[in-house]
Amino acid sequence: MDMLGGDGVGKQCRTADIMADAAYVILSQPKDYTGHFLVDEDLLRQQGVQDFDQYAVQPGHPLLPDFFLDEAPETLVQQMEKHGATPAFKPPAASSAPPPSSGPIESTFDVIRGVINEDVVKSTQGIYQFDLSGDHGGVWFLDLKSGSGSAGQGEPPVKADVVMTMDSNDFSKMFSGKLKPTMAFMTGKLRIKGDMTLAIKLEKLMSRMNKAKL
Repeated sequence: MDMLGGDGVGKQCRTADIMADAAYVILSQPKDYTGHFLVDEDLLRQQGVQDFDQYAVQPGHPLLPDFFLDEAPETLVQQMEKHGATPAFKPPAASSAPPPSSGPIESTFDVIRGVINEDVVKSTQGIYQFDLSGDHGGVWFLDLKSGSGSAGQGEPPVKADVVMTMDSNDFSKMFSGKLKPTMAFMTGKLRIKGDMTLAIKLEKLMSRMNKAKL
């Protein structure tokens, strides 16, 4: 739980009982019941279960969203705040046409340029776009798909394989090793659209940057 956001995350979760009951339903099906994509709650609802508070760690408390199933975390934020809860995953507010900045973000990209090379490009094969909001908002790109790699301000020359959206301050912290990407993602500070495998590969670049003493 600490990795996912601390002790307070627990009250936003369900117990393993919901998975056990869903597994029982599946195992009770005929032998030809196979090849299905199943979600425990959906399956139990089909069986007539309506009271899901019985599975809650803290009954009545809104649940932490599933970033693999829930399409709109912003909607869930509104629902949780309506119930008086403070979402641990609240995404950063989007900023309309933020002015470009050459401060800490440019410094971060200077270090990125210093660690990328043909080997990194060969092992990554991805193009990243960073949509940053906040004090140093703007759009930046990282091309790890061609040549010896490139990075800079603005959109990439071709369509990005991965688009990452986050606050500019959190971006600097993440690339300097002060904020783990997994924690940033699970708490809603980092939103990812596109190839998740490539997003994970980016962590290796962050490790190289930390060795370069960002």
